[in-house]
Amino acid sequence: MTTVGVVVGAVAALALIVVVGLMLVARMVRNLAPGAARGSHAGADVEAEQARAVLEAETTEARAAARRLVEAAKVEANEVATRLRSRAEEEAARVAADAERAAERARLDAERVAERARQESETAVEKARRESESVVEKARLEAERMVAQAQALAEQAAGDVAARARREAEQAVEGRTTQLNERLADVEQRLNRLDERERRLGEEAERLAARDRRIAVAEADLEARESEVGAQEVALAEADEERRRELSRIAGLTAEAAKTELVGVIEVQAKREAAVLIRDIESDARNTAEQRARHIVVEAIQRVASEQTAESVVSVLHLPSDEMKGRIIGREGRNIRAFESVTGVNLIIDDTPEAVLLSCFDPVRREIGRVTLEKLVLDGRIHPHRIEEVHDLARYEVEKLCQRAAEDALVEVGITNIHPELVELLGRLRYRTSYGQNVLKHLVETAHIAGLMAAELGLRPELIKRGAFLHDIGKALTHEVEGSHALIGADLARRFGESEEVVHAIEAHHNEVQPQTIEAVLTQASDSCSGGRPGARRESLEVYVKRLERIEEIASSQLGVERVFAMQAGREIRVMVRPDDVDDIGAAVLARDVAKQIEDELTYPGQIRVTVVRESRVSEIAR
Repeated sequence: MTTVGVVVGAVAALALIVVVGLMLVARMVRNLAPGAARGSHAGADVEAEQARAVLEAETTEARAAARRLVEAAKVEANEVATRLRSRAEEEAARVAADAERAAERARLDAERVAERARQESETAVEKARRESESVVEKARLEAERMVAQAQALAEQAAGDVAARARREAEQAVEGRTTQLNERLADVEQRLNRLDERERRLGEEAERLAARDRRIAVAEADLEARESEVGAQEVALAEADEERRRELSRIAGLTAEAAKTELVGVIEVQAKREAAVLIRDIESDARNTAEQRARHIVVEAIQRVASEQTAESVVSVLHLPSDEMKGRIIGREGRNIRAFESVTGVNLIIDDTPEAVLLSCFDPVRREIGRVTLEKLVLDGRIHPHRIEEVHDLARYEVEKLCQRAAEDALVEVGITNIHPELVELLGRLRYRTSYGQNVLKHLVETAHIAGLMAAELGLRPELIKRGAFLHDIGKALTHEVEGSHALIGADLARRFGESEEVVHAIEAHHNEVQPQTIEAVLTQASDSCSGGRPGARRESLEVYVKRLERIEEIASSQLGVERVFAMQAGREIRVMVRPDDVDDIGAAVLARDVAKQIEDELTYPGQIRVTVVRESRVSEIAR
């Protein structure tokens, strides 16, 4: 359809050009006629007048023919005329302008020619007439040819469209037929599978029926046997009861009393034998200490440390005056809300004179909040926008302090070539405490202890110090990642390229994973030594008192105990026993039982020594 429209538009443009050319020729003839009339030949006026009449008639016919062609072209191109009208108008305007300019030039040339060749007016008129006739004929023929060509192109385009539509329809029919054939084949396959399934279900039903028959026979047989067994059990129960009555009559005790007495005797005998065996083993170990020194030292210093948590979750900031509290709160509380929203730290303002509390479980975030509030108080400008600016500055400063603290700790223990992410996590431990002990300082102390132990045992201090220094690295993420800090730290070390020996020492230092290497055992021992030394850690008074009370209750609940004393802040317990009720072997058994019960029931840093004191006093008076 686009090609037909273009052809029709071209025909219309050519028709307009022909009309314009005819009009120009007629104008030239009219301009030439007066010049010829002014000549000396009177016959030329008549011929010129006739030629002009003929030209006007032919021009009128040409205009009518061109108008008919244009109207036909407009009818045929009605659908595309809207899109091409603007282009045709521009082209017609340009052609008209060109034609006017050409006509002007022709008029000037004609006037000059008329002045030079008035005598040749008749020849010029005749020549003009012939040329006009030729031009009109050519225009008519060209218009007819273009119309025929446009009709042929339109018919060809229509044929192409019909053929393409027919091919598309055939392809659609073929595709639909293929889909129907595929669906028919799929339906046939499903029917075949359904038939096969029905056949299998029939066979399965037959097998189940046969099985039910066999089960019924077996149940009948089983019921008969159960009846026989029941009769035999009744007979055996009667015989057993008769035997028990006879034994009770002979021994003079009931069955329960005899069982209790027998169990007590066996338990006492087993404890005695176990205590004797333990004493013999310890005596043998002391006698062979020189040959087995390294092995005994490693096993003796192994101790499981308790899970560590941060008790300190509050920081105190002193204010220059109580008036500053109102400025911190702000109008309708907007400043304190903005501070808590930006820092993630709870700000507690109470009746405490010239002080506010900052509460947050994350110690790094709490320190950033403290530094932010301190800078705001010193600056005096406290509003939401200023809080955001100061918080960014404080966070940058705290991150630098953490980085510097981690680097100083690494230099102190002599560890190099560690991943930058681990260095950043170590720096965050600068503000983490466990039972009042700074975790980063605890890591440094543990690394030094582990290095000294490794040197004494003839092992590689570098590897053991590295594992001991990184064993609590997981505490930097315990508030962000679920799980034990030992397993979290092992995952971090494995992710950042630490060796398997170091990873195993980290994950095994709290026995989440059973220690398998000497590095893991020494890491446990050095951790216990650092956390268990006097003064290393503190705990709340309430927890401390409850633990002492429970220790004394455990020891006092044992048989033969007279008094219990908790000494050295609960790190040693002395148990006084009655010598008549507890002998030396029983004292050893009692100490082991108390220590075992304390380990199972209590959580405490370091270790607790249990000492059982059995004192026999004999006095006589000399008269």
